[in-house]
Amino acid sequence: MAKDVSAKVTEYEKFVNEVLRRDLKNVLDTRDEIYGKIAEYLELKTVIEKIQDSELGSGELKTKIDLGCNFYVQAKVPDASKIFVQVGFGFFVEFTLPEALKFIEKKVKHLTESTDKLTKNSAQIKAHIKLVYEGLRELQNLQKDAPDDSGRIVW
Repeated sequence: MAKDVSAKVTEYEKFVNEVLRRDLKNVLDTRDEIYGKIAEYLELKTVIEKIQDSELGSGELKTKIDLGCNFYVQAKVPDASKIFVQVGFGFFVEFTLPEALKFIEKKVKHLTESTDKLTKNSAQIKAHIKLVYEGLRELQNLQKDAPDDSGRIVW
């Protein structure tokens, strides 16, 4: 009987460590990637709004472009009234500034919905982990770590 309990405990611990924790890590990593995309879109939205407010969209624009690793080069944009926005799967679409703002709004809303689903999914996985640990505690006949309140008078 004790060997059966020990085998079951080992099996459940293996399930938690190899399956549930891996799934939780994958969900949280995916959610963090999406949060990064949301931040990039919001940064682009801010830049577009600044271009519109300063009325630079109708003429030539001088700027610095990050090539990566904080290596910047000067760039000259002859017509800043249209921009290319990455829409996904490696595709870029040319938008006017107002069209780009509308696209960014919709894209951020969609990405936010995705992060909400992933957050709920991570909460479910955490609940499953907790449930398995509670089952292990019962299986091993261990008491909870809560203090004993049996001697305390409650009015």
